Amino acid sequence: MYIILVHSHVYPEHVERFREITLQNAEASRGEAGCVRFDVLQQMDDPTRFTFIEMFKSEADALTHRETPHFKKWLEEAVPLMVEERRRIIYRDVSLTEK
Repeated sequence: MYIILVHSHVYPEHVERFREITLQNAEASRGEAGCVRFDVLQQMDDPTRFTFIEMFKSEADALTHRETPHFKKWLEEAVPLMVEERRRIIYRDVSLTEK
């Protein structure tokens, strides 16, 4: 499993727009063959901060995701709404639980 946590910080006046375009991207991403999971979290004590949990079957699937039209559209629209560059951290699974 290839897991990416993405941390984004957006301007307060753009939170709703960021949520809207991010949810569209997440929904489209979940339909990709190599996407196992695509979750979007919003920090409760600071709603300008978001974390994405992206799980792909392989690194190749994650790279394919980055070439999709919906991701490219999200990137074009979302980056200008961010206070700072998003931070991506790559993980591999050690123990995952599904209920």
